Amino acid sequence: MSNETGHHRIGNQQDDLALRQALFGGLVYNEAGEKAPVVMVGGVAHYAIPDDGFMRHVEAYRIDNYVIEVLQEQIVTMREQLVETMLQMMGTDDILAKAALEASINQMNQNIRQSDTSQWVPWLAQYGFRIVVDVHGRVVEIVQPQAPDDWDEE
Repeated sequence: MSNETGHHRIGNQQDDLALRQALFGGLVYNEAGEKAPVVMVGGVAHYAIPDDGFMRHVEAYRIDNYVIEVLQEQIVTMREQLVETMLQMMGTDDILAKAALEASINQMNQNIRQSDTSQWVPWLAQYGFRIVVDVHGRVVEIVQPQAPDDWDEE
């Protein structure tokens, strides 16, 4: 999995927010397994990717947007099942609740950017979620937690 250019467009209303934040701080690693810390350069968040004693600075929004796109594609493939499960959990089959859930999926980028990352980044880290990038900031792999083989048996 690789984003060839690494360049992504940001929506007009979210430019400032996207530039100032790193959504996946603590979850980005280089190919050698070294963590890429978040640093601010001129008011813009960057992941500082270790490269043989040097730190290569890549705008965080480039990596973040790519990861969000991949995650959103995965969620969209399960959209119907996910919405139905959420409606069941909420104990409703209301058409407005269904529309709100579908809108949340459609606006995932915006919703994630407006969320408090301290609420979910540690949880993702605990379960082994990692983003592996090359020294140029191209995503090489997104390591996602997997359900245990006996998950359905419980």
